Amino acid sequence: MKELITLIDRWESKRALVVGDFMLDQSVFGNAERLSPDAPVPVLKVVDETAAPGGAANVCRTLAALKCEVTCLGLVGDDAAGNQLVNALREAGCGTDQLIIVEGRPTIVKRNMIGLAQHRHPQKMFRVDYEDNSPLDEDFVETLFDHAVATMRQADVLLLEDYNKGLLTEDLCQRLIAEAKAANLPVYVDPAPITDYGKYRGCTCMTPNRTEAELATGCDVETETHKMATQLLNQLEMEAVALTLDRHGSLLQVAGEDPVPVPTQAREVYDVTGAGDVFFGTMAMARANGASWVDATSMANFAAGLEVEQFAMVPIPLQQIHSQLIYQQGARIGKVRTLKQLLPELEAHRWDKKRIAFTNGCFDILHAGHVELLRAARQTADLLVLAVNTDKSIRRLKGDKRPIVTEAERVMVLSELSCVDYIVLFGDDPTEDPSEKDTPVPLIRGIQPDVLIKGAQYNIEDVLGRDIVEEHGGEVVLIPHVEGMSTTNIVDKIRGQS
Repeated sequence: MKELITLIDRWESKRALVVGDFMLDQSVFGNAERLSPDAPVPVLKVVDETAAPGGAANVCRTLAALKCEVTCLGLVGDDAAGNQLVNALREAGCGTDQLIIVEGRPTIVKRNMIGLAQHRHPQKMFRVDYEDNSPLDEDFVETLFDHAVATMRQADVLLLEDYNKGLLTEDLCQRLIAEAKAANLPVYVDPAPITDYGKYRGCTCMTPNRTEAELATGCDVETETHKMATQLLNQLEMEAVALTLDRHGSLLQVAGEDPVPVPTQAREVYDVTGAGDVFFGTMAMARANGASWVDATSMANFAAGLEVEQFAMVPIPLQQIHSQLIYQQGARIGKVRTLKQLLPELEAHRWDKKRIAFTNGCFDILHAGHVELLRAARQTADLLVLAVNTDKSIRRLKGDKRPIVTEAERVMVLSELSCVDYIVLFGDDPTEDPSEKDTPVPLIRGIQPDVLIKGAQYNIEDVLGRDIVEEHGGEVVLIPHVEGMSTTNIVDKIRGQS
């Protein structure tokens, strides 16, 4: 998990092209507390209706939540459901200009009837589908292909989301994969539940679930999982395949390597809807950000685990993944960060509605005054970031005989204080404005703390960074100084000068 936190710390936005079957998921909620008098079926008394993007649109929303620039490429009907789907995708931050409107062909709609009985959580009762799977006019297919080729030139990854609704034919899949290969673009496939995966041959990676893989290979997932993965990898000439196995995590096989089980955490499963889409999109984006196949699969498992704890499909923001990883693994990776590493973690904490306090100092010889300051600082917020001067910075400020304790030793001791959440060194950045050298101002500008802490021996008007903090609605808090406690006094006493 440490590797995943590091991965997100350096996460960059990528550009993804998603081609596939776009749908609208409608949910009709109601109370199901009696049976029909004319048939042994539950009666749903409707109390609410909602609609959200579905199918390939779920993958697009997942990618947008992972800070990806998404282009949606597919078909929608010239109908109210199509308008609703396009508007919802735009609201999620997805690019919809490449969605092609087809007159006379309805937007695919999945209407779920969801009942609540005896005050328990909602349960799906049944589903009604509206769709037309007949072959598409060749003109529409060529238009879509031309759009895809043009978009690939600016993309980092191509994702094919197939529900076998008539769009991703073998001819179109093979043409898209060939164009992507020519552009050195990785292709990820979330396959349809079909018996022959030949149309995906040559893709980079595929992520079938256990049912889909059994259908395509004829293998038993309980006893032939490794055989299943190897068969798919070799037959389709892929770089990797990841079989998703629900609570058992995933089985990853990379070309030329043995299959690797990638476990997942046990979760309180509430609804598995969308978990596969979250896994698919997260894996592709992790790989695009330089993750190994194993780390990408681990992150995808983790994100999908968060998804199953939600009802219906809810995109999992990158900040939520980051926040949960930090919460579970933070103690194992220590407290020291560079500013570049620190900022995305603080963003995750802010997404979790946590307030951040900041203070700084040399902390040459740690004493009771320091501890009192840090304890009080931590009480002003949910997290405390401590900025510590480097050895070179202290020498410039206090002379060649300081520091007494090296920065590595100071950081080691400060890291053991429970009131300190993060430590960042400062004073040696060659890019800093010379007028701000040996000051915490560049860090304060980058971190934008909610609370800026200083000792009460300072006047609030003289606190460096006060204007930056107050400008974005933060506050400056002065902590009472412990009388007579200072590193200088301790050093002078040791040297017999007082």
